[in-house]
Amino acid sequence: MLYLQLFWEFFKIGLFAVGGGMATLPFLQRLSEATGWFDAALITDMIAISESTPGPIGINMATYVGCNIAGFLGGVIATLGEIIPCLIIVCIISSALEKFRSSTVVDNAFKSMRPAVAGLIAAAALSVAKVTIFTFDLWKTTGSLLDMFDLMKLAYFAVMLFCIRYFKKSKVSVLKSPIFYIAVSAVVGIVLSF
Repeated sequence: MLYLQLFWEFFKIGLFAVGGGMATLPFLQRLSEATGWFDAALITDMIAISESTPGPIGINMATYVGCNIAGFLGGVIATLGEIIPCLIIVCIISSALEKFRSSTVVDNAFKSMRPAVAGLIAAAALSVAKVTIFTFDLWKTTGSLLDMFDLMKLAYFAVMLFCIRYFKKSKVSVLKSPIFYIAVSAVVGIVLSF
């Protein structure tokens, strides 16, 4: 029964998460609340792992959740649930590609979906920031505005954002690579855990 539920939940996510992997985050948050399979803090870990491993983030997250909940077979089933809707849609669209390519109705539908996708991604970014940068529990207790933020994480975020933007046009190629910043962040996290 768990395998069927995993497949169905990720089938729905794969069907409606238009706009790429980050668009799956609001669906994963809803899944977390509905099933209790994982908490909101684990979503940030899933993002880090999914972004650090090869492949699309949505599929990586489905595999991660499936393996976390029901082992290897759960990972396979959740991944299949995530990709089957895409396969079905691509097969249907490719069979009528010429008709869709010149359709103004389809073109307008995709144009009108862009703001919704941007909103989904922005909502996901805000929820990740809420888990990683904000400390609302402490703020509610003290009432101090400074206690709303985890200042160490906020400072680290600002430093990483500055470095990514500043070294974007650097002649040193390693400083332009997202892998470098992921590796540095992993090392910082390990060092700070001691």
